Amino acid sequence: MATLEAPATTSSPTIPPRQTPPRQAPPRQASSRQAPLRQVPPRSEPAGVVEPGDPLHATCEEPVFDPLVGEDGAGTLTIAEAAAATGVSTHTLRYYERAGLMRDPVARATSQHRRYSAGDIRWVTFLTRLRTTGMPIREMARYARLAGAGEGNEAERLALLTEHRRRVLERLDEVQRNLAAIDKKIAVYQEIAVYQERIDR
Repeated sequence: MATLEAPATTSSPTIPPRQTPPRQAPPRQASSRQAPLRQVPPRSEPAGVVEPGDPLHATCEEPVFDPLVGEDGAGTLTIAEAAAATGVSTHTLRYYERAGLMRDPVARATSQHRRYSAGDIRWVTFLTRLRTTGMPIREMARYARLAGAGEGNEAERLALLTEHRRRVLERLDEVQRNLAAIDKKIAVYQEIAVYQERIDR
């Protein structure tokens, strides 16, 4: 009886595992929520200049830099700077203008903000002295109209200021008399204080 033999097995060649290239992430696309960056072209004007149509004019009370130059070549002041220079409030400056107390109209920049010249500052300072010494607004307005009219009415201006000076001197004399009475009363109380101090000793 023939013996069945198992067929000889031959070793099959080893097949290396398939290597796949590393997966690359697709290029990242800009999100629709993010607006693309806007390229701002360089500006030809000097740094700090604000154009009239710039949004900064709508949000700021005064432009960052608006060089309105007077005839004398000197830069002008904003209303805030003029208030600081004259010692009055911006409300007072606007009131002087509305009441007709300014000798000349206050200049305006292209942004329509007020610009005060050196002459305006001197005039406002003089108005403040007239008001502090008690000149009525109607007389201040009259003097401003005369001064704004130019030459030819100097005698009328002189008469107005002379009459105001007379009233100021009268009030000054009255203040001096009242001050003397106060000083006399202070001297009485000082003598009483010295007398009591001597008794306490």
